Amino acid sequence: MYIHELQDWPRFRWDLEQLSYALSEIRYRQGRLVGRMEAFGSKLRQEADLQTLTADVLKNSEIEGEILEKEQVRASVARHLGMDIGALKAADRHVEGIVELRLDATRQFGQPLTDERLFRWHTALFAMEPGRMSSLKVGAWRDDSAGPMQVVSGPVGKERVRFEAPAAARLGREMYVFLYWFNGPPDIDEVLKAGLAHLWFATIHPFDAGNGRIARAIADMSLARSEKSPQRFYSISEQIAQERDAYFDILEQTQKGTLDVTRWLTWFLGCMGRAIENAQSILESVLARARFWERAREASLNDRQILILNQLFEGFEGKLTTSMYAKRAKCSQDTALRDIVSLADRGILVRSPAGGRSTSYALPEEPHRSCR
Repeated sequence: MYIHELQDWPRFRWDLEQLSYALSEIRYRQGRLVGRMEAFGSKLRQEADLQTLTADVLKNSEIEGEILEKEQVRASVARHLGMDIGALKAADRHVEGIVELRLDATRQFGQPLTDERLFRWHTALFAMEPGRMSSLKVGAWRDDSAGPMQVVSGPVGKERVRFEAPAAARLGREMYVFLYWFNGPPDIDEVLKAGLAHLWFATIHPFDAGNGRIARAIADMSLARSEKSPQRFYSISEQIAQERDAYFDILEQTQKGTLDVTRWLTWFLGCMGRAIENAQSILESVLARARFWERAREASLNDRQILILNQLFEGFEGKLTTSMYAKRAKCSQDTALRDIVSLADRGILVRSPAGGRSTSYALPEEPHRSCR
């Protein structure tokens, strides 16, 4: 029996005393992170926001097995944030839709969550995938015309049903109750509400596909409300991607258990705490980049060199060779070689041990200490 089949569904309960320490610790670390970012200034906060959102969009899709191109995602996020990063590749409409969903959830966190808004999000996820349009009901609740909605895992021939969602006939009522609760006055802490909303929406499973991604967007919306800030400096989706197996296991156990969701909320708070802890690497990266450019001002770099260095910081795939430099900077091989040699002579780039055609270049491990 699944929890949505229980007589008292959806009257969730939890042991607040058991959760209180973890919740207070999360609230403290949440406030400390936001406070630290406030001291950074608007430009650095925007850069941290860009890095966090890019990772969040990539990982939110990766959890469900969809791999997006990082450069497209970063270019799309930057455009929506009004940042010029000299992107080499424009984002396609599918990536744009996914980014728009994610930003709408957090930038407009104060606006009500409605059927229409969820339909827009779902359309953004799938409307530009013509290959799947015939098999998916896009921008509307599922109708179960192909049978009950099931979450299945395992190889072909050895599939295992991890979960079966409520019948489509129940969706109107189920979503009305969920949205009435989500949009109502906060009856619990918004951080706990984020975890509960994620579980509740994922259990209703109202769409043919994309339920997990939208559930995590709803959780982020609640977290933005908890911080009263649209900017994101840590990513729950990135952390869930690192703990993917544990995530699906605890979700399955909870959906097959009772309406006491203490274990699920305990796991969610722990995951959030680890996400905040891992956000320190983003802050260190942003600070290192700022220090690097502070010292690089005296290096008299040309526009091509600035473009490539920024792209190196963003972590593009592949190695920086003369050919790659020429392609990305849209210049000749000779010009690329001169630019690279100039950067290497000043310690801004370091040369790989391999020679000949395999020669590549990278930022030094501590680039902010270079630039002489």
